[in-house]
This record gives sequence, structure tokens and C-alpha cells, in this order.
Amino acid sequence: MAIATVTHRATVTREQHVKSGRWRTIRGYTGLLLIVVWGLAPFYWMIVTAFRDVGYTFDTTPWPTHVTLDNFQTAFSTDRGNHFAHALLNSLIIGVITTALAMLVGVFAAYAISRLNFAGKYLVLGFILGASMFPGVALVSPLFQMFSSWGWLTGYNYQALIIPNISFALPLTVYTLTAFFSEMPWELEESARMDGCTQGQAFRKILLPLAAPGLFTTAILAFISAWNEFLLSSQFATANTQPVTVAIASFTGSQPHQEPYTAVMAAGTIVTVPLIIMVLFFQRAIVSGLTAGGVKG
Repeated sequence: MAIATVTHRATVTREQHVKSGRWRTIRGYTGLLLIVVWGLAPFYWMIVTAFRDVGYTFDTTPWPTHVTLDNFQTAFSTDRGNHFAHALLNSLIIGVITTALAMLVGVFAAYAISRLNFAGKYLVLGFILGASMFPGVALVSPLFQMFSSWGWLTGYNYQALIIPNISFALPLTVYTLTAFFSEMPWELEESARMDGCTQGQAFRKILLPLAAPGLFTTAILAFISAWNEFLLSSQFATANTQPVTVAIASFTGSQPHQEPYTAVMAAGTIVTVPLIIMVLFFQRAIVSGLTAGGVKG
């Protein structure tokens, strides 16, 4: 009788654990679904509006209706002073140069901080992190005065946009790559040195290939940061150098006081979709770069 009672209690306990596990799973997936919907709903509505006829801009139907491609044609049209295609090229130039320079400086700075012992190393890293927290709006006035005195706010002076972007991208690259290099075992570099490599050769031939996932991930994050920057670009960009973020904000409609919502949504779709495709295409490398830290044996 006692054995039967114990068996019954054990069975009940297992059933309770199974039910509890099911509810935890349901709650987890429900939370993930809510997060996905919360994050993607604005993007979905942007796409729906981008393909909707301008006469039905404020239609609240939650699925695509009155589908047209005229909004994309309007976004690229220069008849109303919208130079969206040129702005795309400007953003690409600014993003690529910013990423390349930030990675070039960030790789060596991160290697020095993670591998070399020198006085004030952690203080330097703290200053770098502090620079990333500095509000961008506080930089507008002094940078505007300085760039204006240098004559950088006219013509094709991309440096007025690239240099501030580097100041925001560099702390990200240094901090991310410092954590990545710090997790790599010292034995890799020491073995290369024992085989006759100089410190520079060991860094170039051993550490850099192993750090490729981290480098790739950091480069993507730095590029996206430069691609999305608006505050400083809205102040320092000229008609020849304005990026897409500024160009979209400057769109004009067919009427003097009409906000071209559908054209803006079409331009936003054009700007956003390539980034999403790039992240999805390279998601394995990004995840690997964010989670991997070297070779562990």
C-alpha cells in the first residue's frame, strides 16, 4: 500500500513538472512573439504605406491595398528637388570610409589594450567608453564653429561628416575588439613567436585570421551606425554631401504644405531593406563574432 502511494505521488509530481514545463515554454514563445511584433510592426507598416497609392495614405487597412510603385519613382525623381540617388551614394561613401578608418585604428588600439601591459591601460579604456556616452547634441555647436572656420561646410567636404562619425564608431570598435582579443589564448601568439615570427607577423598571420568573425561583426555594426546617423549630418551636410537620412527628412511633396508620407516610406524601405538583407545573409558570422572568443582546447 505504501509503495502504491509513493508511486502515485511520483506520477503526480512528474505530471506537474511536465505541465509546468509546457506553460514555461508557452510563456517564453508568447513573450518572443510579442517582442517580434513590437519590433517589426513599424517596419511592416512602412512597407505597406510605401506600396500604397498616395490617395489612400491614411487608409488603416492592415494589409496592402491599392498597391502601386509610383512612390518609389517619386522618391528617385529630381523634379521636386529630391536627390535621393545621390544621397544613397553619399551614405555609402561616408559609411565605407568611416568603417574602414574606425576598424584600422580600432584593431591596433584594441590589440594594444588587450595584449600589452602599460600604465593607465584601464583608464584609457574607461576614457574610450566615456567618449561613447558623450551626447552628440553637445558637439554640434563647437564642431559647427570649427568646421565653418576651416571651410568644410561647403562643396564636397565629406570629412565634416566622416570625422564625427569616426568619433562615434571608434569606441564601439575598440571596446568590442578589446573583449575579443582578450579572450584569445596567449599561447597562439607565443607559439608563433617561437617558430620565428615577429610580433607583427604573429599578429597579422595568426591573430587577425582567428579574429575575422569579430572584425566582421564590428565592421557591420560600425557601418550601420554611420549609415543611420542623422543629428550631426543634418547640421554639417551640404547639398552635395547630404546622406540618405537627411535627404529623406528634406523630401517635398507636390503641394507646398503637403508631407509626402508615401514617398518617405518608399525611401525608408529602400534604405532599410538592404541592411536587413545584409544582416540576414551574414547572421552566422555576426553571431559567431558576438559569441566566439578564440580557440579553446
